[in-house]
Amino acid sequence: MKIVPGGVTAAKGFRASGVFCGIKKKKSDLALVVSDVPASAAGLFTSNRVKAAPLLVARENLRRGKASAIIVNSGNANACTGNRGIADALAMARQVSETLKVSPGEVVVASTGVIGVKLPIGKIIRGISRAFHELNSRGGHSAAEAIRTTDTFAKEFAVRFNVSGKTITIGGMTKGAGMIHPHLATMLCFITSDADISPPMLKAALKSVAEQSFNSITVDGDTSTNDTLVVLANGLAGNKRIVRHGRDFVKFRDALKTVAYELAKMIVRDGEGSSKLIEVVVSGAQTGKQATAAAKAIAGSNLVKTAVYGADPNWGRVMAALGRSGTIFEPCRVDISFNGYRVVRAGTDAGYDEKEAHRSLTGKEIKIEANLHAGSAMARVWTCDLTEDYIKINAHYRT
Repeated sequence: MKIVPGGVTAAKGFRASGVFCGIKKKKSDLALVVSDVPASAAGLFTSNRVKAAPLLVARENLRRGKASAIIVNSGNANACTGNRGIADALAMARQVSETLKVSPGEVVVASTGVIGVKLPIGKIIRGISRAFHELNSRGGHSAAEAIRTTDTFAKEFAVRFNVSGKTITIGGMTKGAGMIHPHLATMLCFITSDADISPPMLKAALKSVAEQSFNSITVDGDTSTNDTLVVLANGLAGNKRIVRHGRDFVKFRDALKTVAYELAKMIVRDGEGSSKLIEVVVSGAQTGKQATAAAKAIAGSNLVKTAVYGADPNWGRVMAALGRSGTIFEPCRVDISFNGYRVVRAGTDAGYDEKEAHRSLTGKEIKIEANLHAGSAMARVWTCDLTEDYIKINAHYRT
């Protein structure tokens, strides 16, 4: 497997663009991604009971398992906007369909930004025409720039690999920095591939991969109204169509997992106001579900996150998070390490050096490991530290 440039346009037959249409004050705010041929499509969406209008439209369109285009605006979530919001989301799909000469049902619509504000639909309609004229096979980066909100950088990743003698590419772009918490997270993610794979198998791969990547990150414990994860695969690589579980499916799924992992970690690394990426690994749990619950409890603890920010080896906060996670274990058997430096052995102070423990938490990437010694299951979750800047960013998000 080889890392390649191009993001959502790395795969054959995909073009993209990112333009300014006037939702934001200056920065690009409208992205268009197009497949030259209809593609197999699958999507996953927020579990939040409050769902944005574009999400409802996209979810309905994806029931067919086919899509030809993705249209995304940033700066406005089109959430909690009533019937007008649905009409605007449908208008976006209709305008793209008329421009590309495809069915409106083949258009995935997504939005991100402020909740409760109606879209300037006239500006978006005009922007779609401009985005169409700027479509090109190297437009992945401009599209990734256009979907940013509080992100500090455009998030893209792509890989190339072989399946049964054919070269397949998977590439993607994502946005997200705040309101990040499973399931999914406050994020939009769009992944494209030239693999030939049936819609049911594409959905199966996506669900498997999402659980171990985008559903295993947290920044602040908030789950949004617009979270959308969509994958398109247009078949132009010419491989034998993947229609069942087998070696080819596993290779595709593993490559998809690599792209998803990298994009998910970019979201956490760019967490609003963050200064450190934190990897939480819980091992020795009775079941995978319990290991995941324990890891997410640690990663979601504001006390743990602030301790890491201050490089304070306050391992009691990790123990407390484990204890309230619902995981079954004996506290007197737990071991805890910070970046490989043991601070807890058999549930109590390991006799560590305070300065060394502090030093273990001063880098930009921190690994917290907890071994429960209760079984053989493990889980991995990513988060970031919590700083004063997170409050500053979100206190003035609209002003």
